[in-house]
Amino acid sequence: MTKPLIGVTTSRRGGWRSYLMHRLALARAGARSIRLMPGEPLPEEPLQGLVIGGGDDIGAEIYGGQVLPDVRIDPERDSLELGLLKAALPSQLPVLGICRGSQMINVALGGSLHTDIYEVYVQAPKMRTVLPRKQVTIEKDSRLDRILRCNPCQVNALHHQSVDRLGEGLRIAAHDESGIVQAVESASAPFLLGVQWHPELLVWKKPQQRLFAALALEAQEAKAPLSAAAVMA
Repeated sequence: MTKPLIGVTTSRRGGWRSYLMHRLALARAGARSIRLMPGEPLPEEPLQGLVIGGGDDIGAEIYGGQVLPDVRIDPERDSLELGLLKAALPSQLPVLGICRGSQMINVALGGSLHTDIYEVYVQAPKMRTVLPRKQVTIEKDSRLDRILRCNPCQVNALHHQSVDRLGEGLRIAAHDESGIVQAVESASAPFLLGVQWHPELLVWKKPQQRLFAALALEAQEAKAPLSAAAVMA
């Protein structure tokens, strides 16, 4: 059986490091991967799944948020990912969003973001680490709970934005001790899930590897692979 092909979105600037970690995680899960970047053609082979990866902030104008100074954005990547999701979501292609990617799923479905979580959650400790030092609580009976099988879970933290108003059809799947949304998932789609942390950087953690294994399994069974023509339509 051919291994499913999963597209991984990254930034052009320095995104190769992120892609290599995703490539490793997906290979361990039995899937192939291909890097998707703004300005580059989409692969000819249809995609059976998507990872919307981490990176620059999403442009605040997309969701009606406050534009902050000295924040790095990537409008071309915003456009690429919104186009991919616009084509992928109606066909229920398996999608995993990571950090920025989780936020992008929410925005694509009409939700909004807190542009700076520390202005809203003023008591939240300022944490930025690749190590699993943040504790998150997973919602019982959620898809994420069934996949990770750890509750609470220790994860890393590299973000300063988070989900505010939920997008259509989404529900909260995890939150941290300060009440910040740490994961969202679809209430109806077979596999549409976003986590605020970076599981690709926790390769030694079995619960985090199970995220990629679940995506690969769903991708193997994808009934409507995503073609470049569908994205361009």
